[in-house]
This record gives sequence, structure tokens and C-alpha cells, in this order.
Amino acid sequence: MTDVTESQESVQPGGAAESTTTGAEITLTNVTKRYPGSKNPAVDDVTMTIPAGKIVILVGPSGCGKTTTMRMINRLIEPTSGTIRIDGEDTQSLNPDKLRRKIGYAIQQAGLFPHFTVAQNIGVVPGLLGWDKKKIADRVDELLDLVGLDVDTFRNRYPRQLSGGQQQRVGVARALAADPPVLLMDEPFGAVDPITRGNLQDELLRLQDELHKTIVFVTHDFDEAVKLGDKIAVLGNSSKILQYDTPEAILANPADDTVAGFVGAGASLKQLTLLRVRDVELRQEAVTVSVDESPAAVREKLANSRHLYALVLDRRNRPSRWVHARDLPRATSLATAGKPLRDMVSTQSTLQDALEAMLAEGGAVPVTGPQGQYAGTIHLETVIDTIQTLREERNDDGAAQEEQ
Repeated sequence: MTDVTESQESVQPGGAAESTTTGAEITLTNVTKRYPGSKNPAVDDVTMTIPAGKIVILVGPSGCGKTTTMRMINRLIEPTSGTIRIDGEDTQSLNPDKLRRKIGYAIQQAGLFPHFTVAQNIGVVPGLLGWDKKKIADRVDELLDLVGLDVDTFRNRYPRQLSGGQQQRVGVARALAADPPVLLMDEPFGAVDPITRGNLQDELLRLQDELHKTIVFVTHDFDEAVKLGDKIAVLGNSSKILQYDTPEAILANPADDTVAGFVGAGASLKQLTLLRVRDVELRQEAVTVSVDESPAAVREKLANSRHLYALVLDRRNRPSRWVHARDLPRATSLATAGKPLRDMVSTQSTLQDALEAMLAEGGAVPVTGPQGQYAGTIHLETVIDTIQTLREERNDDGAAQEEQ
């Protein structure tokens, strides 16, 4: 039997605001799923505890049973045997439809209803729960703002009018609409480009800092698991749990050769995935200007500084583009001067994300904080210094172990 448990953390319910509701502990006990005619079970005798208010990643190869395991939590797939409890309540004792309305569910490519507007998509579950129209409308606006989409711009659009990343944001908003304690996410960012994927990962981490849901997240990407997970369950065939621990522990001490294969080469570089941009010092030396300033005023600012570039911020104080001093004489507006940012990172981003963004931008990278507002810049020297510090710490630890 695969048996992985831990004591439940003490997580108090949220305050007055609905969106501060904390997550619920999930326990799986001897859970098995057998399909008729199949020699081996899809999921075989799995026991684990998913702590309240944490992100737990199920990672493993295609066909190992990770999605089946997750879908048994909301009974989209019924377990053959075993018990699943959410906050101590046996899910088999509940009506399946009522159970699913209390569990958010986000999937790859969002799964939005194409004939519904964004607002109608987000309001589906609250409508089923009997919320009045004003409460639903207020919740839709709140969630669009929460996931970084302008309410007036996106509320009445249809899914076909959205980019892939915007659809995924709406999908997450829909999953959170009724403020469920549990959120299930089945490879939700797997169908978007790498830059958008990194931004969506950062957004999820920012949301989790505010909401403290219990999130069960399925992926086959170990780097994504390390970035997002408070804990990672590395699964083998039939969802056998090969190792269930923190990302730090799995990177440092893989349980066996199979887990080591998931970690892959460059484990030391993956340590950068454990460190967030918020963990290092940001610089405030960039010349920042508002998009509403005149090009002449910006020319004067740059002339009085030692910089050739200014970072243009929009009306919500979010970085939008770089403008060089040579672009200003012929510019009529900062909204079109210079060049748009190719990449940026947030305080939730990893140092590995920052390093990749620096390669794309060709230098220092702007950093955003809550709601995408400018927080400073991160530089290559900062990342190099951090790598050097990590190397020295590992050498010191190795020397100490040899002495013992």
C-alpha cells in the first residue's frame, strides 16, 4: 500500500470577505480505480493527505493515473474502492452535483462555453447556486480584476475574442466564482506559449497568496511542479506515490532512480526555481515615466540622468515599454514611442524565470508586484551573485558533512 500522511496544519477560516476563505484538507485512503476489462488498476490503493491551503502537485508520465486520481476528488470519476474526505466529510455521502459546485475545476484550454460571454462563463456556478443577479455581477467584476483582466474591456467578450492566456485567466476566475475551498487544476497552462505560461503561473501564485485555497494541480512538467508546489507527489504507474515531499527535499534527495529521472540534469540550476524574485534585492535606478508625460519632458529627465532608456508606465503604474533617448525627438506620444516590453517578471517569478527574461530582453528586466504595478528591476549580476552564494553554501555543507 502507498501510504503518505501528515498532520493537518491549523488553518483558520477567512475573515469577513468571501474571497479570504481558506482551503480544506483532503484525505485519500486506500483509493483504487479499476476499469472493466483492464488487467491493472488505473489507480492502485493510494493513501495521502493534501494539507489545507496548500498547492500540491501531482506529477508523473502520461497514463500514470494522475488525472484519474484528481478527478476522483470531485467524482467526475467514481472510485472503485477507498475513501476520499474533504474537510472530514466523505465525498460519497454527498450529491455529486452539489459536491462539484463546492470544488473549482480548471482544465487545459479553459473549457469555456463558446456561446457565453466572459461574464456568463464566470457566473455559471453562482447562478446554479441561486445567487441573485447583482451578487453575481459584483462577483464577476471582482474576479476579473483579481485575475488581471479589465472589467470594461473583457466582461462582454466571447471566448473566441480572447487570447489563449486570457481564456485561461477566465477559466481560473470561473473556477473561483463560488469561492470554493478546493481548486482542481488539470494541466491548465499546458496549451499556451512559454512566456504566457510563466505569467499565468505567477498569477496563480499571487492569487494563492491572497486566497489560500487547497489546490491540487496535475502536470507532467517537473519544472512547473517545482515552481508552483508547496508539496509534490511524484507518481509512477497506477498512481503509486514514489515520493511525496517539498520541492527542496525532492531536488536534494530523490527517493529512487525514477524520481531522479524526473528531476533530470541540472538539479543545481533548478535550485533557482526555489528562489523567488521577491527573495532578492531589486534596484530602483531605472528612469520611470508616465505614459501621459510629454516626450520633451522625458528627454530632459534622461539628459539629467546617466541613463539612455526610460521605462514607460501606464496609467495603472504597470510597465509597458522602453523608450530610448534617440526615439524622443520624433515621438508624439509615449504610448507608441520606443519598443514594447518583450518580457517581464513578477515578485512571484523564480530566479530561473528572471534569467530567461533577461536573455529575451537583453538586459535588466522590470519586476511587477500586486496587480502588475512596477516594483523595480532585476539584473544579471544579482542572479549571478545568488548562484555564487548557493554554491558556497553547498560547499560549506559538504565540508561540514565530511568532517562529521
